[in-house]
Amino acid sequence: MRRRVTIALPTADLRRAFRFHREGMGFSLARAAEGDEMPEPVELALNPDTLLMLVPTDGFRRVIGDNTVATGGVSECVVGLTAATDAEVDAIVARAEGAGGSVVAAPARQPWGYSAAFKDPDGHVWLVVARP
Repeated sequence: MRRRVTIALPTADLRRAFRFHREGMGFSLARAAEGDEMPEPVELALNPDTLLMLVPTDGFRRVIGDNTVATGGVSECVVGLTAATDAEVDAIVARAEGAGGSVVAAPARQPWGYSAAFKDPDGHVWLVVARP
């Protein structure tokens, strides 16, 4: 059986996060919504098998039980995106920055490929890599 993977990220401002990921990064909605309405839950397709779910921080706390939601500046995970080319890495990072994200590692050649990292408006780190 083929399984979908969902990455759930807490967000302080759901509308801001929705705009960043949908309009800024170009991720499509996982299911149709009325016009430009923000669906509930907010699920965006990263690819056919991977969804990004944006969860208000209070709702996220209810799901994680007695664990603590990471505060700004603390990263518990890095979300990775694969790019086909070095130019695509550059374009994704430029799009993220233009949509309100911040670059934490400029595009550069690394032993694992050409990569860069950026933070979304909630401080989640995204790593973009074009493998050799």
